[in-house]
Amino acid sequence: MHIHILGICGTFMGGIAALARAAGHRVTGSDSGVYPPMSEQLTSLGIELIEGYEPGQLRLAPDIVVVGNVMSRGNTLIEALLESGIPYTSGPDWLARHVLTGRWTLAVAGTHGKTTTASVLTWILEHAGLDPGFLIGGIPDNFAVSARLGTGAPFVVEADEYDTAFFDKRAKFVHYRPRTAILNNLEHDHADIYPDVASIQWQFQQLLRMVPRNGLVVANAADAHVMEVIAKGCWSPVEHFAGAPLERDGALEHWHVAVPDEGDYTRFAIMRGTHCAGTVDWAMPGRHNAENALAAILAARHAGVDMDVAIAALKSFKGVRRRMEIRGVVRGITVYDDFAHHPTAVAATIEALRRRVGSARLVAVLEPRSNTMKLGTHREALAGSLELADRVWLYQGPNVQWDVAGAVAPLGERARVVKNSGELTDLLVSTLAPGDHVLIMSNGGFDGIHGRLLDRLADTSS
Repeated sequence: MHIHILGICGTFMGGIAALARAAGHRVTGSDSGVYPPMSEQLTSLGIELIEGYEPGQLRLAPDIVVVGNVMSRGNTLIEALLESGIPYTSGPDWLARHVLTGRWTLAVAGTHGKTTTASVLTWILEHAGLDPGFLIGGIPDNFAVSARLGTGAPFVVEADEYDTAFFDKRAKFVHYRPRTAILNNLEHDHADIYPDVASIQWQFQQLLRMVPRNGLVVANAADAHVMEVIAKGCWSPVEHFAGAPLERDGALEHWHVAVPDEGDYTRFAIMRGTHCAGTVDWAMPGRHNAENALAAILAARHAGVDMDVAIAALKSFKGVRRRMEIRGVVRGITVYDDFAHHPTAVAATIEALRRRVGSARLVAVLEPRSNTMKLGTHREALAGSLELADRVWLYQGPNVQWDVAGAVAPLGERARVVKNSGELTDLLVSTLAPGDHVLIMSNGGFDGIHGRLLDRLADTSS
């Protein structure tokens, strides 16, 4: 079968392409403004990429077109597709029908941490010898790909709440019908399609309706919005977890992590009440990552992996690309790449790096690029999310029309807004010093600033 994928270079659709290729199908696809790592992954799989969305690509005469949610009515290719009569579907529907049927689906949902949690969970299952399939919205370094079929029963899917396609406005995850579901956290995000938290909670409630009675929901008991979803109706057993002991509701037995006050969470204990179930030693800093790991351990336990096996797996977990990934060290200056774009994720990432580097100068560079950020939905929380950085640079792209400088004014002179990425690179080169840690955060390619900055730093050192 010939499958043609529109929006193929998004992490999800790129994963669909990889799965279809592995299943023996001919796969082609198109996208606009592609950037690594997904473009590199697709090329390595021998998938033909077409730049742009010209209607002429339908002359390839595919058997079916898989439409990504970046496509909308009015796009000339979409209008030509509808007129052509060629069958079409969405990525989540294709995945559910052609991959997930008959598998033990483990779905990782939540506003933050989905990619890391899904990557950890997949590695635990792999370490246990279960050869899981997976589709993750990033590239785990243990696998070097974002998706694979696997031969075992488990299939791990990053369960995104964003809408499915222009013809299906339900959340992607309602297609997956998981046996094991993780609800990591829940905040207002995707403000372009969800007006408030309640509208997102409604979608999460639909997900819970599909988990069977012999399934499991792993839920963050410290997140009030998650617990409200559970309270509205859950027909499956629930394992509660949190990042620390909870004072409220003493009858609620929950798992939590424990770490020394000065620790960076690369070593932490897994607790249930006062009982220690084991101690994790791994390479990932930050409380948020410890919580992600605990959720993954509980989900893997439901799929038959002993906790001690899961804990042992974490020792060899290598991380995920674009999650506090060190892109290079030049002149004693360390440059990191991170996907953080929501204020909560920005704050958690900066806190994790601060714990790791101690009193060294931490320079935060943020591109407000997501649809929610472009709308200015979280402008009130922006300054607070950057508080632990010593120096803050923000790139205000042409699609961001609200007052970014005003939002970060509480940070005083240590924050500056720049509207040209080339100028931003120049300013960084002229102000960075040996020993600095530069944390660059964006959910896009950020005009390749990471590589440009490292090249310029190298040039100035010669």
